[in-house]
Amino acid sequence: MKHFFTIILFLINGFVAAQEISENEFFLAESYFREGEYEKATQIYKKLYDQSPFNSTYLFRLITCYQQTESFDIVENLLVNRIKKEPSQTYLHVFLGYNYSKKQQEDEAKVQYEKAIQSIENNNPYTITIARAFSDYNLLDYAILAYEKAMKVNPTANFGFQIAQIYGEKGEYQKMFEAYIDLLDSNERYLNLVQRSASKYITDDAENEANILFRKAVLQKSLNNPKNEWNILLSWLFIQQKEYEKAFVQEKALFNRNPTDVSMIFELGEIAFEDKNYETAENCFQFIVEKTSLTEDKISANLYLVKIAIATKNPETTKLFDKLFNEFGINPATINLQVAYADFLTFQKNNPEKAIEILEKALTFSSSKFEEARIKLKLGDVFVFIGQFNKGLIYFSQIQTQLKNHELGQEAQFKVAQTSYFKGDFEWAKAQLKVLKGATTQLIANDAVDLYLKIIDNEPVDSTPSGLKEFAKAELLAYQNKDEEALQEIEKLFSYKELFVNGLTPGEVMYDDVLFLQAKLFMKKEKYQEAIVSLTKIIDADNQGFLTDDVYYLIAETYNFKLKNPEKAKEYYQKIIFEQPSSIYLVDARNKFRKIRGEVIN
Repeated sequence: MKHFFTIILFLINGFVAAQEISENEFFLAESYFREGEYEKATQIYKKLYDQSPFNSTYLFRLITCYQQTESFDIVENLLVNRIKKEPSQTYLHVFLGYNYSKKQQEDEAKVQYEKAIQSIENNNPYTITIARAFSDYNLLDYAILAYEKAMKVNPTANFGFQIAQIYGEKGEYQKMFEAYIDLLDSNERYLNLVQRSASKYITDDAENEANILFRKAVLQKSLNNPKNEWNILLSWLFIQQKEYEKAFVQEKALFNRNPTDVSMIFELGEIAFEDKNYETAENCFQFIVEKTSLTEDKISANLYLVKIAIATKNPETTKLFDKLFNEFGINPATINLQVAYADFLTFQKNNPEKAIEILEKALTFSSSKFEEARIKLKLGDVFVFIGQFNKGLIYFSQIQTQLKNHELGQEAQFKVAQTSYFKGDFEWAKAQLKVLKGATTQLIANDAVDLYLKIIDNEPVDSTPSGLKEFAKAELLAYQNKDEEALQEIEKLFSYKELFVNGLTPGEVMYDDVLFLQAKLFMKKEKYQEAIVSLTKIIDADNQGFLTDDVYYLIAETYNFKLKNPEKAKEYYQKIIFEQPSSIYLVDARNKFRKIRGEVIN
């Protein structure tokens, strides 16, 4: 018995060792194959195939190596003999047909392809292998035919996804989208899969060919067979195209069928708000207020309505806050409203004292460390606003310590860096920003990188003035809504002769940043012509700088909406279209350019 177990152990060890040798040889062969050393790869694959003749990977690689070295007759003999021995492995006909094609014997190739297709009618277990082999050889029409025949033979099989992918490879987008829509029609569980797949072709341009074809495919299916999924897809498409009002129409249709769920309309409102489409955002949140019966949803929607009122400078904003506090009270349920009100009082009404009073009271309502952190973040902002930096830093540092790896902790750490920057403590600001460059929140990471680069590109060297300290002071004054003082600080920068010699020179980062801040302050004071002069100086200094597309867009928007000069606006939209093709403003600039020219935008 002992000898029996010894023999078994010996055999197992031998098998494992042989398997490891085969794997090592395969990896070596693959390395040769990738490097194009087909003769060396052939020798190893031939050995592996002889050891494991039913391994299709070895066979496929061996065939490819022979074909790369134009040994087509060897491949033909190999496959003909293999088919004689194993006629049930009908995918081999695809390999053989492709080999005939390489020999320019197309008639013989076609015969083999037809044999492979014909074998599917017998409910062949190699159906998927056959279809994939056609795909691997870029015989896409045959691959589609194989999948279609398989579904005809077996009605429970569904290869709609594979067929759609192949149409995509062929560039036949209409058929691709129709296949995806048919797939979803067969089972609504494919919704996310269809969205992910379509997103590879859909852009934010409504005039993009793929967008048009996708919309037509969905609309056509919705006419014949109405389903929620078609409204969901259309809403999704319109959101990609930033046509939020059209998306709202689809979401309302969905709500009418399920009048208890406002979550998707709320999400749409948030997206529209973030994209500054305040009209649609307001329509979404007003709809929720009117339709929902949940107090929590009403408060959340009203919070956004208040934010929209602030963003659009609605003169009734204070009354709106009063109305909401009268309706919902000042209590734990309205903490976010209280924080928003404190922000409004500080940055819009210049009443930070009342804001501090409101926030300190809100702290007594907080029931979690996260609510407490949000309130303290705003308290810190208010103290920075009134110049009490140390108090602000205390609140930010508390949050940073308590929620170290949380988004709120990272936001607090950025505010520590920003406050240190305002104070002129650039070394401590850099230390914080270095850590934040890897923040999990992309927006914080981007802000951290921007501020870090601004400091290291412009910080004083050997006590020589660079303008950074003065510029930080100007930014602080702008943050505190002391716009006239900020503009005066900027004028001082331009008056320092030594700064032009040592750092503040046209075309460099600091020069561009100073002019851009000056332009934004002029915009805020509605001095639009002065703002355009500042922006134009940036372009004159360097029309390929990192702010170029921002400058063009801001000038275009100012001419279009503030100065009511669409012809001048068109000129700068056109610059984005032709000179800044990778700009984030491209689609919006193109649409507005077309609208000014009188084109109909669908």
